[in-house]
Amino acid sequence: MKAGISSPIVALAGRRPAWEAEAGTAELVRVAQAADRLGYAFMTCPDHVAVPPGLPRGERFYDPLATFSFLAGLTTRLRFLPYVLVLPFYHPLEIAKRYGTLDHLSGGRLVLGLGVGNLKEEFDLLGAPFEDRGPRADDALAALRAALSGRTVSYEGPYYAFRDMVIDPHAVQERVPLWIGGHSERALRRAVTLGDGWAPAPQSFRGPTPELMREMLDRHDLPEGFDVVFTPGERLDAVNDPGRAREVIATAEEAGATQINLTVRHESLAHYLEQLEAFAEAAGLDREA
Repeated sequence: MKAGISSPIVALAGRRPAWEAEAGTAELVRVAQAADRLGYAFMTCPDHVAVPPGLPRGERFYDPLATFSFLAGLTTRLRFLPYVLVLPFYHPLEIAKRYGTLDHLSGGRLVLGLGVGNLKEEFDLLGAPFEDRGPRADDALAALRAALSGRTVSYEGPYYAFRDMVIDPHAVQERVPLWIGGHSERALRRAVTLGDGWAPAPQSFRGPTPELMREMLDRHDLPEGFDVVFTPGERLDAVNDPGRAREVIATAEEAGATQINLTVRHESLAHYLEQLEAFAEAAGLDREA
């Protein structure tokens, strides 16, 4: 079981402790470097351009490409997961070039979390079609797979088409992992047929329970190496209750997950870093010597 972190600071969704609202670059660097040293597989960053004031999911959203490009130069092992890029906001070649460059610069540490999107106000603001976002996203996924890891690329589909276009630099991974967000059966089908993993929303955002995750996965013939991301339905306290952390890991395994997206209880940056250390110990992560 691998574990990544649901990054603090970069989004203020849910009940966040007060210190995160005041935190900035220095604190974010400390989090990323701690996760890198302790053997965490990835860190996340959401993708919203502009949102209506008072949005229940919060108003702060760091830009994932800028954030990860900065942190890539300050880490060595940690992978970077935009969770999730809203596919209909972008032409597939935009993602292939911009995030492919991040993969190139970071030495192949990109995982692309991709979703269909559901905030209509943001679609309207950006002039992106909302009603057909599902089939448009499916075509974008196929186009993106064709474009991510090659220098001269071509694709033809119902929404996107390009022929013999040069992308230089491009992703250095032969196959950049595409993890598909969304908690519905359709999202899981999209992940199985067009992606490399499924990263549903946390339970607190209508994501599946462990039992439902297991049921949904059992209805599909999963490809070899297919990743499934489980976000616990609670904030763990690995410092005071490491046993519960181990129970959650076992629950995630039983549910069919291969990756945990960790959220922890924390009242300060120091306490957050202490929690990362404790969970890494409980999970047996591969720390730096």
